[in-house]
Amino acid sequence: MKKKLLSVVLSTAMVASLLVGCGSSNDAADDSAATDAATDEATDAATDEATDATDATDAATDEEADVELPEDTGKVLNIYCWNDEFANRLKDHYPGYEANDPDDALAGGKIGDVEVKFTSTPSTDNAYQNNLDATLPGNADAAADDKVDMFLVEADYALKYVNTDLCMPVADLGIKDSELANQYQYTKDIMTDSDGNLKGLSWQGCPGVLIYNREAAKEVFGSDDPDTVQAKVSDWATFNATAAEMKDAGYKMTATTNDTFRTYSNNVTTPWVVDGKIQIDDNIKAWVDASKEMADNGYCGTQALWSDDWSKGFYPDGKVFCYFGPAWLINFSMAADTEGSIANAGGWGACEGPQGFYWGGTWIAAATGTDNANLVADIMRKLTTDETIMTDIVKADSDFVNNKPAMEAAAQDDSYAFPVLGGQNPLAMFCAGADKISLSNITEYDQGCNEEFQNAMTGYFDGNYATYDEALDAFYTAITEKYPELTY
Repeated sequence: MKKKLLSVVLSTAMVASLLVGCGSSNDAADDSAATDAATDEATDAATDEATDATDATDAATDEEADVELPEDTGKVLNIYCWNDEFANRLKDHYPGYEANDPDDALAGGKIGDVEVKFTSTPSTDNAYQNNLDATLPGNADAAADDKVDMFLVEADYALKYVNTDLCMPVADLGIKDSELANQYQYTKDIMTDSDGNLKGLSWQGCPGVLIYNREAAKEVFGSDDPDTVQAKVSDWATFNATAAEMKDAGYKMTATTNDTFRTYSNNVTTPWVVDGKIQIDDNIKAWVDASKEMADNGYCGTQALWSDDWSKGFYPDGKVFCYFGPAWLINFSMAADTEGSIANAGGWGACEGPQGFYWGGTWIAAATGTDNANLVADIMRKLTTDETIMTDIVKADSDFVNNKPAMEAAAQDDSYAFPVLGGQNPLAMFCAGADKISLSNITEYDQGCNEEFQNAMTGYFDGNYATYDEALDAFYTAITEKYPELTY
């Protein structure tokens, strides 16, 4: 670059000096003076351009320059989480990890001479966030063995931590943009603060599909082929008509009204909170209307997600036709390891369903004040950018990983079929869904708003509130108690 610009400088000077010969001999002196001035001006301009270009090149180089981190001094790697999903990924896929108990990932282990310790707090009632809020602000001053090194966040509240100094930009860990080129863009958008700093990485993507009971499909539709089923759930009007068919055959369309919530809430045009004021998007109200009709007609129940009644449909006797979820729900949450479950027998299928959506996801954040920055950075790199390791995660765990080329290749390979889905490979659907995910309407209040709204509307579906407006008032009361700074 510098050689090319120097050539431009010299060429400019030569052209200017050649212009001396274009005038008459009587004008030679005047022309010579003018030419000298023009030459000097052209040379200075070209030199300035060369300097500016060099500065820009140096700045770009500096942006991708290696970061020298201080030597790790921590003897304990403290990781805060809410379940054992990440612990299992670390145990099963991080090179050199030695588990204390191969059957209990949360029991921790060792990486070299460093002890790995998990602190797991359930997400229910904001307990996990409350623990982070009590611990992270004093992390820099905590005793060495007590310092939080890594913590995990979900999409519904990621911004609460991203827009603070409680977690480190990944660039400060030496992780370059070029290393993240194959990740799905939305997984980076959600962890980018208002100043453009990326504050965390994920090994997974979470586009969702409709997961259907193959035996029910064969009984009611005469076929369990995904295209046949998709035609019966292609939009919400068709979905509701099919629910009536399922009821007549003795099946609930979904286990609960809450099963469809994410498909509606992920397709809103207005965030839950705008300038401190709670908003009810038209699509959220559409979910209420559709769910009220489903519940009143007996097409589904009204139980809470994760309840025993909700999960009865994981078994044939539960008589549930479909659930909505991403890869982690299919392979991590539907009793695939339990003999007698539909998943264990490979009895589920997958199709796109009425609307595209995503649900959840887990991001790794480096806690400010960590004394194991090099190890944290290496874990992030290995689990979220190493294509070999990420491909192994797909093979071993049937997870949808955050590497676009790897997933697009796996989508065309029958060896990546999900046993839970009877040998179907759903990855092409997940790939298409991941490319369409937009997080432009997320807020830091989403977990609380989603939970409290569903709680209030369940009261409406159950008849505890006579009208929607009564249930809405109950929601406003609950959410402003949780977040006193909000109005409605």
